Amino acid sequence: MSDAMPCKRLLMKRDLDLWESSETRAHLVHFIEQLADAVRGRENEQYDLPISASVEALMGLLQQVRGVIERHPVAKKDAPASRFGKVEFRDFYDELRAESASLITGAFPQLTQNQVRQLQTYLEESWGDKRRIDYGSGHELNFMCFLYGLTAYKVFDLGGTDRANLVLKPFIEYLKIMRVLETEYWLEPAGSHGVWGLDDYHFLPFLFGAFQLSTHKHLKPLSIHNEEVVELFADKYLYFGCIHFINSVKTTATLRWHSPMLDDISGVKKWSKVAEGMVKMYQAEVLSKLPIMQHFYFSDFLLCPEGVSAPDNVDRDDDGCSTLEPHMGHATWGDCCGIKIPSAIAATESNRQTNRHKPLPFD
Repeated sequence: MSDAMPCKRLLMKRDLDLWESSETRAHLVHFIEQLADAVRGRENEQYDLPISASVEALMGLLQQVRGVIERHPVAKKDAPASRFGKVEFRDFYDELRAESASLITGAFPQLTQNQVRQLQTYLEESWGDKRRIDYGSGHELNFMCFLYGLTAYKVFDLGGTDRANLVLKPFIEYLKIMRVLETEYWLEPAGSHGVWGLDDYHFLPFLFGAFQLSTHKHLKPLSIHNEEVVELFADKYLYFGCIHFINSVKTTATLRWHSPMLDDISGVKKWSKVAEGMVKMYQAEVLSKLPIMQHFYFSDFLLCPEGVSAPDNVDRDDDGCSTLEPHMGHATWGDCCGIKIPSAIAATESNRQTNRHKPLPFD
């Protein structure tokens, strides 16, 4: 193993082609599928017992991340001045980055120094981009890689209770923390197309959530349009929780207008078909999109495919993107490119504080 820090290697279309056929990508997809299958038919708090010490240790780490947020509150008095991200997020990010190695070591003292070095990049990148003050499915992918790495280093055992519990405890806690970050710091969707995706920010809660619902006898995909049903099941299933959150921040139009992809998916008859489609969509729209994957880090436990570009040998633009060739198409969410757009959270909160209710064009 190398003691080099994780680095970016998917810089051009030919790199992406090698990545798509690589064992590393296949193993990562298999890991996500294992976690998804483990929560099939389960509600959010239907854990497998006993809950392992490793899962509890990760929950403790995430609680410390919450503490970092609390130490960097936003100056509320200037909230209506801008609908874009709050600069206090950078203070949160700086502290988290400075403490990432000690957070991992404190939670998992059995890890070697090099293993901590390999993991800390993924932990740091899980919360959004410091400079742009945004968040998207690429950052969410970093948290999944953090879980993957801990599993590769034998911290978690997918043959036992950890497989389901990784989703039902730390992943759900991670999502809750991200909702705090998104609402507290008004994080912008990562790229100009975020508002037209499943969610301005997230993908995996919908994937895991569809698996949770795939055996439900009564709830149907069309149920997301019933506000009473959504509110009733928001705390029980990830999918309905996401719809509830969207409804709370995009209040001036219907789901059909501001989330057309979710509206289309609601027409599918069975949750099992939605779950199957989510896995395919994640591979196509996240793991196969250069605007997202050019920011992906390779490490000791996520080995880089042979033949891809060497690290740090290309010019990059202000967003850290390769300038050797144009991006190979944009994903419907999570792009790194495009014009800056304010989050729906920012628009809703700004309107509330100033008693104005003019909808944004994407609301």
